[in-house]
Amino acid sequence: MFDRLQAPRGMSRRHFLGHLAATSLSLPAASFLGALRANAQQLRKTQKRCILLWMGGGPSQLDTWDLKPESPRNGGEFKPIDTSAPGVRISEHLPTVARQMHHLSIVRSLSTSEGNHDRGTYLMHTGYQPNPTVVHPSLGSVCSFELGSQLGDEFPLPHVVSINRPGESAGFLGMAHAPFVVNNPNGRIENLRPAVDAARMNRRIQMLGLVEDRFIGQNRGVAAKGHRDIYGKTLKMMNSSYTRAFKLDEEPDAVRDAYGRNGFGAGCLMARRLVQAGVTFAEVGLGGWDNHDDIFRTLREQRLPELDQGMGTLVADLARLGLLDDTLVVWMGEFGRTPRINQNGGRDHWPRSWSVVLGGAGIKGGQVVGATDPDGIDVVDRQVGVMDLIATMCTALGINVDTEYTTPLGRPMKIVDGGSAISELV
Repeated sequence: MFDRLQAPRGMSRRHFLGHLAATSLSLPAASFLGALRANAQQLRKTQKRCILLWMGGGPSQLDTWDLKPESPRNGGEFKPIDTSAPGVRISEHLPTVARQMHHLSIVRSLSTSEGNHDRGTYLMHTGYQPNPTVVHPSLGSVCSFELGSQLGDEFPLPHVVSINRPGESAGFLGMAHAPFVVNNPNGRIENLRPAVDAARMNRRIQMLGLVEDRFIGQNRGVAAKGHRDIYGKTLKMMNSSYTRAFKLDEEPDAVRDAYGRNGFGAGCLMARRLVQAGVTFAEVGLGGWDNHDDIFRTLREQRLPELDQGMGTLVADLARLGLLDDTLVVWMGEFGRTPRINQNGGRDHWPRSWSVVLGGAGIKGGQVVGATDPDGIDVVDRQVGVMDLIATMCTALGINVDTEYTTPLGRPMKIVDGGSAISELV
């Protein structure tokens, strides 16, 4: 279903992999055949998509995007290196991303209010602090509601997919906009094939339909209709050729190796395949950033090599396939980490001044927005809030920042409440 990427004649596989690492994918791998290809091309012309790279645990900005090598107490062990964007320097352990930095921009002056993992995760996905009276929809669900609906009911894939993590709630937008979860992109995708024969499956579907129609007829609320709708879409997806977008084994070995065979690399590759097929929002999780001790060894040996290979190859691949102009790529976690290195050789939670990275979908690449002081403690230039970040993402995706919903209890709720898009980027 997807075209194969072949090594050029006379070039060894090892030589070819070297080129993949340097320029990422130099040939357009993975395009749908026939009607699927035409439909995907049409989708690329009419809507934007988003890939969110979520760093669960709170990644250290001082060891990735905002190094302070001259700070004796806070600088840490890593050194900055030059990138493809003049004047922009990042960690020496992100060389693949460094080669793609002209496509990306760093916001080094994000300042938020939540230093708790759960509350920070909620804040960064919704723009709002947790509130016991309402569950706000995540940006992925907003994208599903605002952009996914443009694809029509005939589009069989979910509009929001979460890979390697449970995903965030759709809140008052309803379960039809909740994420489809892929726990292991390297394994078999759960629930895409029935566990019984076709005849028995059809009888079950008919029985379920009768029960749900009767239940909905009794005016039991929107949840009942949402349940029926999501089951209907699931059945449509199970019988669709589009599900091949989840099948990484259709990719050539060279492509799999370029992204990395680990869970994050495979997740990045699956996200690329999904947005190429027309999925609106794909989130890829990479956990293990809660580094209260031994941070430099952990980052050097584990987190940063995984991040560098997966993220760097993803950005280069999207650019080569002509998808980056319409695909927003965002790197972030729930907060940053303390400038001061603690007694255990780690860094603690720090929402006061930290970094996020954005690129694609019209974001102006090769820039740094904002700055922190020489010790990385305070924002000294262009402070950015979480609603400013949400507004920037919405603007890049073509979602009206003035959009306002009404919750089931009649409460007005804005997508962006009090923030404005970062003018240097959009």
